[in-house]
Amino acid sequence: MRFDILTIFPDFFTSILSHGVMRRALVQGQVSVACHDLRDFTHDRHRTVDDRPFGGGEGMVLKPEPITEALESLSLAPKRERDTRRECVVLLSAQGAKFTQAVARELARTERVVLICGRYEGVDERVNELHCDRELSIGDYVLSGGELGAAVIVDATMRLLPGVLGNEASSAFESFGPAHEELHGQFSQEAGAPPLSMHGAGGLLDYPHYTRPAEFRGLAVPDVLAGGNHEQIRRWRRERALEKTLRNRPDLLEKAELSEEDRRFLRQLQQG
Repeated sequence: MRFDILTIFPDFFTSILSHGVMRRALVQGQVSVACHDLRDFTHDRHRTVDDRPFGGGEGMVLKPEPITEALESLSLAPKRERDTRRECVVLLSAQGAKFTQAVARELARTERVVLICGRYEGVDERVNELHCDRELSIGDYVLSGGELGAAVIVDATMRLLPGVLGNEASSAFESFGPAHEELHGQFSQEAGAPPLSMHGAGGLLDYPHYTRPAEFRGLAVPDVLAGGNHEQIRRWRRERALEKTLRNRPDLLEKAELSEEDRRFLRQLQQG
């Protein structure tokens, strides 16, 4: 998979791409990332990439010409002819649709993703109309530019690719993961082996995790996790995931894959 990032601050990504999972994926050749300086596609001695907005108002807007020339240098198919299953152009914008784990899974099935990092008051809308397949935001807040958002998208997408993580189940059995039905048959277990994390999260948050020591500053690991009963462990994890989701992100429960057992447990929690 290849990522191309269009930005006025290409050095921003140097440190981010030099650590952890992203560095390993790049070194192993599973992913490539190229950063393109928009100022390289200007034609004045000041290397101007922005201008005042039509209609007045505060701030500056990124001009369409440098971004368009940068995109054309990448030999992408024209927007109307583009197969978005192979290549996708994304504009990072506070006005974009929310980037989610589901979107990350969609992008991970794409061969090439181009990320345009907005700056100042934003990007000339004609860039969006002429070139972009998606407009994404990483959250309901405003950043100084799209570089942080691009880094988040690269990280969240890259870790879903086969072979990037040491254990492929790590990206399946976690917060916002797919439902059990989507994972059926994908991961197998040997008889008597410890259980996989649980069935697929189906949009819930992950359950709490514990490791050694068994007791730390007066707090002990829950007995059920050390008891060896796989069904009890599975149910405990599911209930803690439901509990944490209800407490921190109740909105996720509206679309989560819930069994009748899950619903009974949630009613008990809500009734106190």
